[in-house]
Amino acid sequence: MSSAVEQDGSRSLGQLVASATTELSALVHEEIALAKAELRQDAKRAGIGGGAIVAAGILALFALPVLSFAAAYGIHNLGLGLAWAFLIVGGAYLLLAALLGLFAVAKFKKVKKPEKSIASARRTAAVLGKAKPHPRPEATVTASGTP
Repeated sequence: MSSAVEQDGSRSLGQLVASATTELSALVHEEIALAKAELRQDAKRAGIGGGAIVAAGILALFALPVLSFAAAYGIHNLGLGLAWAFLIVGGAYLLLAALLGLFAVAKFKKVKKPEKSIASARRTAAVLGKAKPHPRPEATVTASGTP
């Protein structure tokens, strides 16, 4: 362990700055990767919820008229009046669409903000906010305009 301390003590300021820059860059890249992973998971949940809404809309708009006629005439053949048969079938399809809508809402409620990424970014900002740059000595400017 003492050799590591000796090595750090012998490193130049430029090497230390380069090392700090590299580590800060790696930290930023890792935080971005974490945020992407969390957002990808939530996007999948949102996609499933959106797919359920689309499925509910397709059922309600396209399947309803065709299947309603078939089911209503089937119920009418059982002895119920034609109007009652159509009312029963329409109510069943609306119930199915409502259930799919509730399923979609449940999926959307599971979508969360990327809490780990936000917390990590706040910790990094707090550390960087406490870091103070070393004052630079003012360089004297020669007549040619170079220090």
